[in-house]
Formats: sequence, structure tokens, C-alpha cells
Amino acid sequence: MRKGLLQTVITGANTRTSHAQVVDEMGKAIVGGEFPVGTILPGDLELAARFKVSRTVLREAMKTLAAKGLIVPRARIGTRVTDKNQWNLFDSDVLTWHFQGGVDEEFLLHLSEIRLAFEPHAAGLAATHATEAEISGMMRLAVAMGDPEHTAETLAVADLRFHLAVVEASGNPFMRTVGSLIEAALVGIFKLSSPASGRERIDDVARSHMRIVEEISRRDVPAARAAMENVIRVGRERVRVALSETVRTPPLG
Repeated sequence: MRKGLLQTVITGANTRTSHAQVVDEMGKAIVGGEFPVGTILPGDLELAARFKVSRTVLREAMKTLAAKGLIVPRARIGTRVTDKNQWNLFDSDVLTWHFQGGVDEEFLLHLSEIRLAFEPHAAGLAATHATEAEISGMMRLAVAMGDPEHTAETLAVADLRFHLAVVEASGNPFMRTVGSLIEAALVGIFKLSSPASGRERIDDVARSHMRIVEEISRRDVPAARAAMENVIRVGRERVRVALSETVRTPPLG
């Protein structure tokens, strides 16, 4: 499994080459609002001094941010922060910066909506195309989600492995591009509300995921789609409840 947003949130680890550092720090600054939409960024000399990197490294980092849709260079004007609707939300770095800056219920609900557009269809495709080996692998991953020793972190990783396995078993290479979105949605659930807090809740999660595999194994496309949709909707409701409780009970201090 690739190491991405989920692993970053759990471990706090980041790649730290000079290029990656500039991209990460500038990305967080833009998404977090330090450089609001429409802002002209400071010049190369100022930013190079800020990050203690060469202008060559800085310019390569700016190219990376431009490719993610966050900035656009303008001749004789400078580099401007683009409108949010131009940001590539399918990009795992952009999603990471959103979560590091804090996300609201609307953002997480948008993520669940895009999951509902893709993942049930992936489950239906898996019911048609998955090999017996893939089905066995998905069932092992679903059963593993019922491990009573799970922490919130290990359950989040197990959940991600399962959902990415379903996407892979769909047989459609375009489905793999939604992996970052799936990961981001599961990170949101992990950070706000985890079913690892109780034995019964872990059992429910395992059973609901096993149900998806059972329907895939039966080659029942509508039932596989429905089982996946149910899992996503349950996760969305758990996040909604967790957010409402957070609002009702603000942190002390």
C-alpha cells in the first residue's frame, strides 16, 4: 500500500528534501489562508531567503504548486494564488494541506458524496470482474477489520487497505485515481470518530465490510453496490454526529 495522506496524519512524517519542504510549506500556507486567493506571492529572493534554498529549488517548487492548480505565474505581475475551484482536490498533497489546516462538515460531506459516486460503482464492477484470488484477499482484509486489538490508527489503515482493494478489483484503471479521495475521507473519519472505541462497533464495521465481499462473491452487482453505499453512509453519519458533539462541547481552555 502506498504511503500517503493517512500515514502522514498518523505518524506526522513528511518527506523533507529541500524541494518537498518548500512545496509542503507553501502549499500549507496557501490552503491555510496565509496567502489568500488572488494574492501575489512574494518574489523569488524573499521566498528563497525564507526557506533557505536556492532560486533553482524555489522555482521547481513553484512549478509543482502550479501543476497542482494553486498558483499561476503572470508576466510582469508575479505569481498569483488561484481561485479555489482551480485547485486539484484529487491531488493527495492538496488534500493533506486541507486536513492539516482543519476541515469542516461541508468539506467532509463533499468527500462522502464523491465516494458515493465512485465506490459503489467500483464494488459493482468488482462483482463482475474480480478474480477468486482478489475476492479471497478482500475477505481477509474485511475479517482483519474485526481484530479486537485494533487501535484507531490500525483500524484506519485496515479500512483503507480494504477500500483500495475493492477499487483495484474493479478492473478499471481510472478508478485507481480516486484512491486519494478515498484516503482523505477515511482520514476525516479517523481524525473525528473511530469505531475502534468499542468491541461491538468494531464487529459491526467488520460485518458491514464482509457483506460487501459476500455480494461481490455472489456476483450480485446491485447488492454489492448497495452494501458499499451503506458503509459510506454509516461513516458519513458517524462524522456528522462527531462534529455536532464537538460543537456542543467546545474544548476547555
